[in-house]
Amino acid sequence: MNLTEIYGNNVFNDQVMRQTLPKEIYKSLRQTIEEGLPLDPQVAEVVASVMKDWAIDKGATHFTHWFQPLTGITAEKHDSFISPTPDGRVILEFSGKELIKGEPDASSFPSGGLRATFEARGYTAWDYTSPAFVKDGTLYIPTAFASYTGEALDKKTPLLRSMDALNRQALRVLRALGNKTVKRVTTTVGPEQEYFLIDKKLFDERQDLILTGRTLFGAKPPKGQELEDHYFGQIKDRVAAFMADVDTELWKLGVAAKTEHNEVAPSQHELAPIFSTTNIATDHNQLTMETMRKVALRHGLVCLLHEKPFAGINGSGKHNNWSMGTNEGQNLLDPGKDPHQNAQFLLFLSAVIKAVDEYAEILRMSAASPGNDHRLGANEAPPAIISIFLGEQLTDILTQIEAGGATKSKSGGTMNLGATALPSWAKDSTDRNRTSPFAFTGNKFEFRMVGSMQSIAQANFTLNTIVAESLSLFADRLEKAADVQKESASIVLEVIRKNKRVIFNGNNYSEDWVVEAKKRGLPNIGNMVDAIAAITAEKNVAVMGKHGVLSPVEMESRAEIQYEIYIKTINIEALTMVEMAKRRILPAVLNYKGDLASSITAIMAVDGNTEVETALFAQISQLVRSFSNNLTALEEAVKTAAHLHGDAKKQAEAYRDLVFKAMAELRKDADMLETMVDEDYWPMPTYAKLLFNL
Repeated sequence: MNLTEIYGNNVFNDQVMRQTLPKEIYKSLRQTIEEGLPLDPQVAEVVASVMKDWAIDKGATHFTHWFQPLTGITAEKHDSFISPTPDGRVILEFSGKELIKGEPDASSFPSGGLRATFEARGYTAWDYTSPAFVKDGTLYIPTAFASYTGEALDKKTPLLRSMDALNRQALRVLRALGNKTVKRVTTTVGPEQEYFLIDKKLFDERQDLILTGRTLFGAKPPKGQELEDHYFGQIKDRVAAFMADVDTELWKLGVAAKTEHNEVAPSQHELAPIFSTTNIATDHNQLTMETMRKVALRHGLVCLLHEKPFAGINGSGKHNNWSMGTNEGQNLLDPGKDPHQNAQFLLFLSAVIKAVDEYAEILRMSAASPGNDHRLGANEAPPAIISIFLGEQLTDILTQIEAGGATKSKSGGTMNLGATALPSWAKDSTDRNRTSPFAFTGNKFEFRMVGSMQSIAQANFTLNTIVAESLSLFADRLEKAADVQKESASIVLEVIRKNKRVIFNGNNYSEDWVVEAKKRGLPNIGNMVDAIAAITAEKNVAVMGKHGVLSPVEMESRAEIQYEIYIKTINIEALTMVEMAKRRILPAVLNYKGDLASSITAIMAVDGNTEVETALFAQISQLVRSFSNNLTALEEAVKTAAHLHGDAKKQAEAYRDLVFKAMAELRKDADMLETMVDEDYWPMPTYAKLLFNL
């Protein structure tokens, strides 16, 4: 395999366009992409024709407008290139109109009340900044998805809008600071993807994994992650083969898969790509998840992307590494050698600090999901409290500024390990903090709260928008200032004084931080249902509307959809638990209990001493009674919550407070029974088999 030859081989990328498009067409399209200019329909017509020929050469027979509806996954409708001729034959056609616009049915996707069932028309629009690609005999065209009346019904549209918003405000700031040459500012992202791999045969025996993506029952195994021997450990041959296959498939699609390793929990792993523009990174992350699932099956494995597939061990997140850069190649979040003298960096840093502090609730919501409720706040992931880690160097500079002026920047010094066989090197200026939900890591921020199964679109359009708001307010002041440098320094000082409460460099997992955060007035939103309120909060609706990212109606619809997602997810999990309890666990336990009773009778006839057996029988009987009662309680809780339809918020609260609680009680009994019943009787693979069988 020649990596340089296969990389991007199935992508209609810049190199392919340069080679295949007429010179003037290519130049016009590049100008449209780089400067955000309107797309010329004549250019689209030529691009479509060339793209079709290229795709057919790659074996494509169909094309699809590939989009990201509010389900959180991707959607596609395939159309062939064929067009019948009068003589009964066909020709292969693909027009500029077909490239630019599609018309999928919009009535069957979540709309939060924006569309009635009979209002079916929707549109997909070509995102020409994200390259098309060929996969499985189809030309995939990345698109946005909107209703007939123009509202966004997807995650891509607000993301693209937010990128435009941040570009506009960042350019205003840069122009005010004297930079007249930059044409565009973009945000870039590198999302690290965590996941689990388990054997397909064992997966097929777990109804809960099949229907919900997580284990609803399962006792803690004798060994979990206590020995910390899995993290960065040697990759097993079967997993390594899977990873190599995934890399190859992703490289063909132009996804720059870079780093792979074992994660902390057994059977848990991670894949990280190189940074790319935010909308492309979002597309690539969706491709990554799809590819991992598909390739896993080839290897007799199943890739689990749920945030918490197994209780008692670490869940999976998606670390969203976010930064801002110019078309001239400058990273606006790069401190440089002397950050205390880098006024531009300090201004953009202040914009992020202000945004994260003042819009913490909507940022927290961007990482909210039913699965992430199991993960956030556990001793494995950031808590539900939003805070920023800046590190020793930047915190010291901000402290100096607040005290009257920064005069120096701390350096990391030199690392010398004390052995002549080992090299010395320049030490980083600050340590890392893996407990922080929003950590500065050298020239970017790592938003660690996003769940492994979530699209990164919402986290990033939220970040883009709230930072755009900070930059907008800064630009308003700088554009009017007689002394721009003095005004810039004043802005930074004001942000430090007003927003420094959000900066915390300590252990975010500690109980002391929860207490301290409350004293600082930082919100602690512990679950998805409470987080949803941020979507319709007045200030959040205002900021999204101001920057043209989401209208008030679109915000309201998204709140409704999030409630629906929570309700449906917990309902499916609860009903799955009920079915497993009735049809699998209870019959198995009663079967074992019957055989145990027979054994007691047989032993009694021989020597009359059945103390051990009788005690075990009594324990199991007590647990079975409790299990049966809790099963009934769960069924009643589901009925109660289901009857509250009509008020999505109240119904979601009922599923959280009644159903979710009842599920936990039922699981306690089942997991205890699992530890007492003979393994041959237990109706599903245990954690020990699931986690240590590769």
